[in-house]
Amino acid sequence: MRQTLFYWFLLVAFSLSGKAQEDRGIYGRYCAAMKEKAALPTGDLMVETARFFLGTPYVAGTLEEEPERLVVNLRGLDCMTLVENTLVLAWSVKHRPEYDGFAAALQEMRYRDAGNGALDYTDRLHYTTDWLYENEKRGYLKDVTKEIGGESLVLDLSFMSTHPDSYKQLKGHPERIAFMAAKEKEISARPHYYIPQDEIEAHAGRIRNGDIVCFVTTVKGLDVSHVGIVCRKGETLTFIHASTAKKRVIVNEEPLQAYVQAIKRNSGILIVRPQF
Repeated sequence: MRQTLFYWFLLVAFSLSGKAQEDRGIYGRYCAAMKEKAALPTGDLMVETARFFLGTPYVAGTLEEEPERLVVNLRGLDCMTLVENTLVLAWSVKHRPEYDGFAAALQEMRYRDAGNGALDYTDRLHYTTDWLYENEKRGYLKDVTKEIGGESLVLDLSFMSTHPDSYKQLKGHPERIAFMAAKEKEISARPHYYIPQDEIEAHAGRIRNGDIVCFVTTVKGLDVSHVGIVCRKGETLTFIHASTAKKRVIVNEEPLQAYVQAIKRNSGILIVRPQF
């Protein structure tokens, strides 16, 4: 029995090591692909970076490991990890073009208090509007929704604290649930803005390639249900995203406004601009 467990642990360790090497290899291929593009304007670099991942499989829940640790996964992406990795890769190729610099920036952007040593689940920036807020404070992003014509958005976040059984890290941890409930109230009290779904085309001229588009949901207790990277196909304003329907990273075929209007629980969008 002990021998069996020993070999099992070796197999797991080898598998993790292999995945880490694969991620480093992908990072190296990305840097090689961007070698002649690093001087591009940030918006164009964001689009080129997102395009690098076209065809990458959609994989959900890659960050949900216990104990909490920095997860680097460039092999399979959901909508948020595609956007997050695109942002961090574009930043790192301009400012700190080595793998360890990329990983350090990823940790800083993903966690509220990334420098405190041990990472905690409640420090991860779970709500998209909180992720935007913290990374705007750090100078990586700017929420430009209001300045391009957005109107006030009222949020009443509660989903995580009222559905703890949906999160293994919250289930059975009342102290974490209480922390998340307090954080939800704090996030909700901040000013928020959005562009209503029927007004997206009217503001399209002020939305840039490489902007991050966040889809505002009407699901009770949530803020954003999906994210992507704005791009244009000819004159059509659309976006690159990790699609649950297509099970891979794609350039969306529909115009941005048509996509939002077709989803019953979308009410509009936020637009966020990288600042490096």
